[in-house]
Order: sequence, then C-alpha cells, then structure tokens
Amino acid sequence: MTSTDQATKLLVLLFVISLLIQLRAAAATCESLASLSLPDTAITLAESVPAGDSAPSRPSSLPARARSRAFSNLPTFCRLAGDIKPTTDSDIKFEVWMPAAGWNGKFMGVGNGGWAGEIEYDNMSEALADGYATASTDTGHQGNGATFALGHPEKVIDYGYRAVHELTVKTKAIVAAYYGRAPRLAYWNGCSGGGKQGLTEAQRFPADYDGIIAGAPANYWTHLAAHAVWVAQAAQKDGAQVLPPDKFTLVHNAVLAACDARDGVKDGVLENPPACDFEPRALLCKGDDGPGCLTAPQLEVARRIYGPAISTSGRQIFPGLLPGSELGWAGMAGGRLLALRGAGFRYVWFQNPDWDYRTLNLDGDIDRADKVDHGTIDAIDPDLRPFFGHRGKLLHYHGWSDQQISPMNSVNYYTSVLEAMGGASKVRDSYRLFMVPGMGHCGGGEGTDDFDAIGALERWVEDGKAPDQIIAARIRDGKVQRTRPLCPYPQVATYKGSGSTDDAQNFVCQAP
Repeated sequence: MTSTDQATKLLVLLFVISLLIQLRAAAATCESLASLSLPDTAITLAESVPAGDSAPSRPSSLPARARSRAFSNLPTFCRLAGDIKPTTDSDIKFEVWMPAAGWNGKFMGVGNGGWAGEIEYDNMSEALADGYATASTDTGHQGNGATFALGHPEKVIDYGYRAVHELTVKTKAIVAAYYGRAPRLAYWNGCSGGGKQGLTEAQRFPADYDGIIAGAPANYWTHLAAHAVWVAQAAQKDGAQVLPPDKFTLVHNAVLAACDARDGVKDGVLENPPACDFEPRALLCKGDDGPGCLTAPQLEVARRIYGPAISTSGRQIFPGLLPGSELGWAGMAGGRLLALRGAGFRYVWFQNPDWDYRTLNLDGDIDRADKVDHGTIDAIDPDLRPFFGHRGKLLHYHGWSDQQISPMNSVNYYTSVLEAMGGASKVRDSYRLFMVPGMGHCGGGEGTDDFDAIGALERWVEDGKAPDQIIAARIRDGKVQRTRPLCPYPQVATYKGSGSTDDAQNFVCQAP
C-alpha cells in the first residue's frame, strides 16, 4: 500500500469518526426536546417514563384491567406530546413514544377508529413494546363524534387527511432529534378508520410510509354512511327495533345449514361467503311471528343488511354485509351505527344538526354528499403508482364476517386498483389483500382472527418476501383452538383432504 493510499484511508477513517461524533452530539435528551422548534408545532410535554410506569394522563379506550396489562410491560421510553396548528382553526394533538434503549431504527404510526378524537395509547404501547418509535394523533378534535365539523371546514380537512400527514412529518423530525438519526423505515398500522387513514396516506402522501397495513378500511365514508342509514330506515320504526336479537341466531344457523359444508369443511365458518347463495326469504313466516321465522318487515331488514344499497337509477351506493355476519347484526339492526354514520350527513356534508335520517334518499342526497366531500374524507383513488414507485408495500385485510363495514368494499377497492394499474401482475409485488374467514370488524367472530400482519409486512418491505399466506389462529381462553392460512385474494384456504381441519398445514391456498 502506498503512502498516498494510507493517507486517503486515514482521511476517510477520520471523516467517519467525525461524522459519528456529530451524530451523537446531535442526539438529544428526552427532556431537552421540550425546546425543539418545529413549524406550526408546540411541544407541551417531554418526559422520560420509567419501565412499567406509563399510565397516560389522557384516558385510554381500553378497559382498566386490559389497560394495566398493556402498559405494565413497557420499556423505559421518552414521551413527547404536542399540538400542531397548520391553520388558525387547527388544534391537532399528538404524542410520540420513543424507546430509551433497544430502538429498532424504525417508526410506526398507528391509526384511529371512527371519528377519531383520541390518541390511541393501546396501539402505541404494542408498537413501543416491539422496539418501534411510535406516534398517534386525535386528528384535530376531542371525542369520537362529528360535531366538531359543524362550521369548521379546516377541522374536517385535519380529520380527513392533514392531521396524519402532519403527525408523520413531525414525528420523523422528533425521532431524528432524539436519536441523532432519522428512522430508516416508516410503517403505518390501522384498522377501520385507521385503515382508511392508511389508504389516504398511500394515495395522497406516497413517500410518508414504506409499508402500510390497512385493515377493514372505512375509506368510502359517504357511501358507507348511506348504507347504514338506509338499513336504519327499515330497522327502526317508531323507536322500536324491527329485527330482534334472537332472530340473528336464527338467520345465522340457516346460513350455516345452507353453506357451511360447501368449502369441504363443516366448522361453523364460511371460507368464501360470496359463493353462498342463501336466500332469507326461506325463513318467511307462513302465519304469525314466531321464534323460527321472519315476519315480512324483519325479512326486509335482513335483505337490507345483506344489501347492496341501490338508488332508483340503478347505481350501487354501497355493498351489504355477507352471509356469516349475522351474530354481529346488533349494530346495524339495533341502530347503534346510525349515530356514528348519520353524523357525517348531519354535521359534515349537510351542515344541518336537525337533519332527519328518515329523509335520506339514495339519489340526489348521495351525489350532494360526494360533491361536498370531494375526497376530503373518502379515500377511493385507485391510482397507487406513486406509492408503488416509492417501493411502498400495502398489506390490506378484511374479515369476511365484518358486521360494520362490508368486506366487499375492500374487494371493490382492490379490484379498482387492479383495473387502474393494468392487472394483478402489475400489483401483486406491491399490494395484497387478505380476506379473513369468520372474522368480524377488525377482530373477533368465529374464525381465526389472530395473525401477525406486522411481521408479514416487515418481511415484505425489508427482505423482499411477499406474503403468499399468513398463518392465523383462533385463540380462546389463552389456548390455540385452530390455525388456518389466510390467502391473497382471490385465493381461499382449501382442505387437502386429510389431517386435522384445525391445523393450517392441512390446507393450501388456491383459486376457489
């Protein structure tokens, strides 16, 4: 080696050492982040939280006992809270949690449900326990309702898309300030409203995240709300519930009797519900009402729940729930979803707190809502080329027995992306949809609802291993009762013909 080579090597080594020293010097203590200056942002709290002592000052949606378990095993971390005000009418509250040691070098944003209005501490705790720096926002208002939107168009924009983007940008800067280096990868994990937020990020801000988990997304808010109101118009008469809870089990048992065994396994779960041609009219009472039949008004409610909602002009507004979802119909048939979904028309799209849900029609009113929303809350753009071009990966899942959002909404969006992008071969390396047999809204139900979507996404983003299946489990009382593979749509898990039907290894993913 010449003296010149040695000198060059020494200069490179000195440069690397100098750079490492600068990065280390740039790293901050947790408490010093209180003086961090970021655009439109005020830091209101920066404190180190000891391991196992992380009860948030704001309420969590978790029950007290579950909350205690969720927060008791957390590592020591830096907790930062703040407010972002990109407009004079914005007040976006957020929190960032960063492991004091053992950071995996990555950031995970976590999503909200419904109308948001709350920082999701429980989801943050799971990400933190996995070594992530994590963050959540209330999206600019307090409380899971839509009254905030009345007369506040900027707050609607904050809820619709701005708050999550602002959270993402600010969190990356905060993480870089704390550790002295930016996160090497960013992930999003959300279901329902959080699934919608994930799709919004992929569509509007394709460079924000490297990998997105979008579960049961409420991405077509205007039409999703219309379907719930349309069902309520038949399900609620003079304050009474037309279809009583005991009839849910009646219809569910009839569905299983008609379709359960068609997938080759009689297990109380439909592997491919769209293939079930159950007709609820078979349960119509021949005389008076009774426990074993449906009256004509009850039959009408059941038919509306199964949907789809179609306008008088023949336009499909939103698909209905699918066979197998009946045990979860309390929200639809009981009207609990009416307040959540009807609030969009009352406070956001029509700006009329006296609006009466019984007046909604599926023609002009939906067109009006679509024009007012204009993609502010809805996230249905199928052109994901910028996100895919950023090498982003989208893992989308939905329970076939979802009792709140039709699983066909996810199928329809996935299909629209395939059509816009030129077919499955152009999409499968970047976007996969997994339908979960028997699973309800974001979890629960009779199927296998426990699966590692984060691990599957990490292997896809970091190792280039696209998920050809995801093993899911049904766990009851802490014990695994059944495992099954979840398959990329449109494939379904098919029994090989031998071995236990409760063991995933005896199934193969193939076209139905």
